Amino acid sequence: MKAFKAKVSILALAAPFALAACGDSGEPAGEATMASEPAETAAAQSAMAELKDTDGNVVGNVTVTGEDGALMVEVSGMNMPAGMHGAHIHETGDCSATDFTSAGGHWNPDNTNHGPNSSPPNPHAGDIGNLEIADDGTGTLSNTSLGTWAGLLDTDGSAFVVHADADDKESQPSGNAGARIACGVFVSG
Repeated sequence: MKAFKAKVSILALAAPFALAACGDSGEPAGEATMASEPAETAAAQSAMAELKDTDGNVVGNVTVTGEDGALMVEVSGMNMPAGMHGAHIHETGDCSATDFTSAGGHWNPDNTNHGPNSSPPNPHAGDIGNLEIADDGTGTLSNTSLGTWAGLLDTDGSAFVVHADADDKESQPSGNAGARIACGVFVSG
């Protein structure tokens, strides 16, 4: 009788796995569901900003994707002045001021310095680097932000700002990048 009960118990335990293996994917249902959930969550998180110059002309766009602590920032500029331009996420989602000062300072939730001599290098969540614009007015930049989705899209939002000059990666707190020449407010994608 004990042997019969043991066989029934084994069959009862194995039945759900046998049924799960009958799916089309060839993987047990539990594993397929668990593996697909994080990818769907990461893919669903994105934010975009349309960059406008001080005259209101569209001069580029910015897309942010990824996971907390590793937000991939992709910048595409057009009709911008040639040269190197500091490119930063700023702390407030407001580009209404004519000089874009309404966007506040650099997004820096940990109140850290930035630059190659900082530890770790470039710890500001808002420091994305320098956007190089070619003679034809176009340029792209890809870099990672150490920030979080909750900080990027908090109650007052955040903006992306392109500056007139390059970020020198030394001057505190903003890299001495000069006037703000383009700005865009992030919206959830």
